[in-house]
Amino acid sequence: NDPDTKASVSHDFTCTCDSDMTIVKIDGPATCTKDECTTTPCGTGQTCNDPNTSPSSTGDYTCTCANGVVTTGGAATCDNDECTATPAPCGTGQTCNDPNPAANMLHDFTCTCDNDMTIVKTDGPAICVNDECSTTPCGMTQTCNDPQTSAAKTGDFVCTCPAPNMATTNVGGPAMCSMGSNDECMPNPCATGQSCVDPDQASAPANDFICSCTTGTGSATGMAATCTTDECDASPCGAGQTCNDPDTSVAVMNDFVCTCTAPKSGMMTGSAATCLLDECNAMNPAANMLHDFTCTCDSDMSIVKVDGPATCSSDECDAMPCGTGQTCSPVALVRPATTPPPLPLPLVTSPALAPTVSLPLVPPPLVRSTDPNTSPSSTGDYTCTCTNGVVTTGGAAT
Repeated sequence: NDPDTKASVSHDFTCTCDSDMTIVKIDGPATCTKDECTTTPCGTGQTCNDPNTSPSSTGDYTCTCANGVVTTGGAATCDNDECTATPAPCGTGQTCNDPNPAANMLHDFTCTCDNDMTIVKTDGPAICVNDECSTTPCGMTQTCNDPQTSAAKTGDFVCTCPAPNMATTNVGGPAMCSMGSNDECMPNPCATGQSCVDPDQASAPANDFICSCTTGTGSATGMAATCTTDECDASPCGAGQTCNDPDTSVAVMNDFVCTCTAPKSGMMTGSAATCLLDECNAMNPAANMLHDFTCTCDSDMSIVKVDGPATCSSDECDAMPCGTGQTCSPVALVRPATTPPPLPLPLVTSPALAPTVSLPLVPPPLVRSTDPNTSPSSTGDYTCTCTNGVVTTGGAAT
């Protein structure tokens, strides 16, 4: 546009970008596009996309990893090996392995005991040592030895009688150190489902009998044992899930709860949970169904975009639909509805003769109002205005 065409006035013309009318340059061409991906802002092996190359639109480019991880406005973090975290996620004497180090695959690392490769725990340190003698399973008068403290080796502890019967031993329970007439296990003082052993039957009743659980774990001396079983010890939940057994009583089974860890969600009692990932908090929210989220324009619910923001406005003047020398504007020219037409004015020549002369109606001036709907689905409401004031809506003016 040249606001002053006099030969004496030069270098005052302006260039305005059709794609963005706010971008104006005086005395030279304007810079109408700026693809942020030309500076290679993404990391190696990542794909860059700038959905809006207008210079006024910055920071909207996306970086996409080969494994599907997407970040807007910066390089994406494609990999995250959980085994490299500080502090180390596994305990001492354990080996950590992350089978899928993708940034969107978390809580799938495993910890394997070095002293027993069969003991593996997902998303947390494994229990590699379990000295069964720590629960005093042999009673107060016998010595206990656990030759293999691997958590996978149970029931191998050895109970040995005190002198003079040190040659008497038993594996997996108290030894029968003497044969006497004071067997406190006759009758069985333990609860139903528990075994009873009196390690010293030669002495008078000393309340030294031992009750041991036959189902679950637990033992007690001189009283019935409390038997418990934590169902989470068997790792019944899937990768990336936490397990909680609210009631470890042997009488209550299948009450463990599997809960998915963030960013996934889901919970199930008695079995592994189905973990879901809702991309709108990041169709199908399943964790293996990514990039299927939709964006819907609030101004026009029929405009829907999958896996990205929708285009909710469209300036039809960008296509330069008007003729040469015409101004395009996405507005409507209307007359004010509140201005009444002028009334006929009387022309008085004498009191007796007062003929009425009707003057031509003069319409009120045109005024400009904003287009109420710039949705891409609303078309044909732009106006073309000639310099002499002629206006046409939806096409070039004549």
